[in-house]
Amino acid sequence: MMRNFHPGKQRSQGLGLNSLTDDELFDIHLATLEVLEKTGLFIETNEALDVFDGAGAAVNRQKKIVKIPPYLVEDAIRSAPSKILLAGRDPNHDKVLEAGRVHFTNFSEGIEVVDPINGQRRPPVKADLADAAKLVDYLDEIDVCEKAVGSSDVPQKVISLHNAEAMLTNTTKHCCVGPGSGFLLKKLVKMAGTIVGGIKKFSERPILSFTTCPVSPLQLINECCEIIMEAARSGSVINVLSMAMAGGTSPLTLAGTLVTHNAEVLGGVTLNQLTRKGAPVIYGSSTTAMDLKIGAASVGTPECAIISGAVARLARYYALPSYVAGG
Repeated sequence: MMRNFHPGKQRSQGLGLNSLTDDELFDIHLATLEVLEKTGLFIETNEALDVFDGAGAAVNRQKKIVKIPPYLVEDAIRSAPSKILLAGRDPNHDKVLEAGRVHFTNFSEGIEVVDPINGQRRPPVKADLADAAKLVDYLDEIDVCEKAVGSSDVPQKVISLHNAEAMLTNTTKHCCVGPGSGFLLKKLVKMAGTIVGGIKKFSERPILSFTTCPVSPLQLINECCEIIMEAARSGSVINVLSMAMAGGTSPLTLAGTLVTHNAEVLGGVTLNQLTRKGAPVIYGSSTTAMDLKIGAASVGTPECAIISGAVARLARYYALPSYVAGG
């Protein structure tokens, strides 16, 4: 089991970006609680509405708006674990997410590849994902294997099963996929459980974790709710990852975007913990700024780095493991 360095701590080595003071983090927290209580979230799934209703949230079933009282959010933050194991198929690749430690994963969701034989750009196929997993397995600098591309040559209704199979059979490192739905997450847990020796063993050594994304601004749609709840029931690690865009789907200012982002992620964390207290959940972010000239997400920019640094500070403020865009 490996624990990486503590680059965020005050030491004589490493580099950190602390763009927010503790008082500013508290201000963002209070503003987030106000948004969740007064504006609320759009929650599309009836089962999730039932969960919030049963816990004491104000639920408008006609509009599917849930207004979450602050005590529910803060209880959820406290009950979510501060340390999470991301197990590898080879225990030598086990990774522990805990305060301040930084691990690295590959970029996810590439929509095209350059064919290694003829140099032409084309849609990715399952074999490309398998090759990417082999490359990740070889590179010591990459700790966790993210789904690099999707398998366009398989039935799309079960694409997540094919993606997981291509990864799990070609790397011994921990793998992370988007399951697509709660139903498919159940199938993926069975698949991973078969590899490690059973569902109970999988709960002890989760070699596969999952990602789901709220829809900005302030929406947890059907698939997102299903995945968050099913992950909690199965004890699977779930990364609730906001992809808000400053100037597009969230306010232009850093503070405003952080509040929107925070409300979406903490809404997902709350649903997760109301479903099963103590379920492992990651505070995730691919939030960045929108390039106002071309209407696209700006990646690899100073704005993205500043937002990612601020989001990581928020996660540390809540003592939650985090996942943020690196560039």
